[in-house]
This record gives sequence, structure tokens and C-alpha cells, in this order.
Amino acid sequence: MNVEEFDKWVRNILNINEMAGRDASLNGLQVGRTEKELKKIAFAVDASMESFRRASESGADMLFVHHGLYWGRVIPVTGDFYRRMEILIKNDLALYAAHLPLDMHEELGNNAGMAKALGLKSLEPFGAYKGVHIGWKGEFETPQTRDEITARLFGSWEESVRVLPFGKDEIRTVALISGSASHDLDQAIEAGADLYLTGEAGHVLYHAALEAGINVICGGHYATEVYGVKLLAEKIKRELSIETEFIDIPTGL
Repeated sequence: MNVEEFDKWVRNILNINEMAGRDASLNGLQVGRTEKELKKIAFAVDASMESFRRASESGADMLFVHHGLYWGRVIPVTGDFYRRMEILIKNDLALYAAHLPLDMHEELGNNAGMAKALGLKSLEPFGAYKGVHIGWKGEFETPQTRDEITARLFGSWEESVRVLPFGKDEIRTVALISGSASHDLDQAIEAGADLYLTGEAGHVLYHAALEAGINVICGGHYATEVYGVKLLAEKIKRELSIETEFIDIPTGL
């Protein structure tokens, strides 16, 4: 399978074209030769010099990331951006990005991955954004505590997790959106969730959560967005017989 064929496959699986005009990210192939054959694809959360270097050293033909290089504006190819492009081109390493399509996918998305890891049942779409839903709301069969939820999802990441314990001690309903979605707390409140789970801890969360009496867990942008690339890598390895590798570059943020 070459890059062009892979692009068509991914666009179909992740419904990338549906998000055109909704997502600031340039989803799809960002750098690379369309005729290049793919024998190995590396996966990472972020496009960076380190992920480019490690993908190249691993022998990958492509790096697939959640956060790419292009975000709705023209960027001069100078300075650090030039150096990033240089390492990609010199190593013939294609760069592919999927942002919101990989957040919201019902099976392969970051949010679906978190919901599955938590064991949530009775899932329903949550987090309205420009006519689509990014996250999920679900229920535990048996109520869980904040500590149990944090340990299950974040484990070794617990030091970077921020918890606002302003709601029920026994949590049954959870609304979740990965990454930077503190501004969607109001939707969780309106949905009657016992807990809102997101990535980044925005300052505005504190008083809003306190006054509404809702729990909030902020697990970090990175830690909440490793699920999608890992799930997609598994599917690609299984269905396309292409070797895959996850490059873990935790930011603690």
C-alpha cells in the first residue's frame, strides 16, 4: 500500500472529509510523497523534532500524529519549522495528521478509548461542537470513587492529574472530552454528570465546578490523547499488515 492509497483508506475510516471546515487542523497527509510504499508506520501524539527523529531511526516510512504541523494558517518555512521540514524530507518520512476525526471516532477515538478503559456503559454522544459531538457520556454499573477512576485511567500519570472534588463521592455518570475542553464543563453540568473528565485544567473550571457541585478530573492533554493513535495503530497492523510502532513522548501536561 502506498501513501495515496493509505490516505484514501484513513479518510474513509475516520470520516476526515466530514470535518473539513470544522477543524483548524489540516487533517490528512501534511508532508510526503504519495507514491511512497508503506512498510512501517510510527505513531505519536505530537509532531515534533523528537518524534520525527525517533520515527526516522525506527525505520518508519510515515509518522502518524494527532497534533500535526498545520493549524489553519500559512507558516513560513524558516527557523524551527524549516528544521522540522528538513528532517522529514531528508529521511523521506511522510507526516500524516488526524485531529478531531481521531478525537470523536466511535471506536478508534481518544474519547471512545477512555470510555472503554473506564468500562462505561449506556454510552451516548456528548460535547456538541459545530454540529457534531466530540465526546461521550456514560455510566458505571457500580459507582466508582475519584481515586479509583484516576488510578484506572492514568496510573503512573497520577502526579500530573488535577482533581476538583466538588461533587458526589460515589460517581455513576461521567461526561468526557479529551485534550483541551475545560470550556465544555457547562455541557457536563447540563447533562447531569457526576464527573467531567478532560485533559487540560483551565483556570475557569474551579469556581464553575465548585458552584455547580460537580467533580472534575483533568488528566492532562497528552495522557487523554494517547488512546486514538494506539487504537488506530492496532487496526492498521491487523487489517493492512503494516508494521506499526507507538512513540511515547509524554509531556506531563
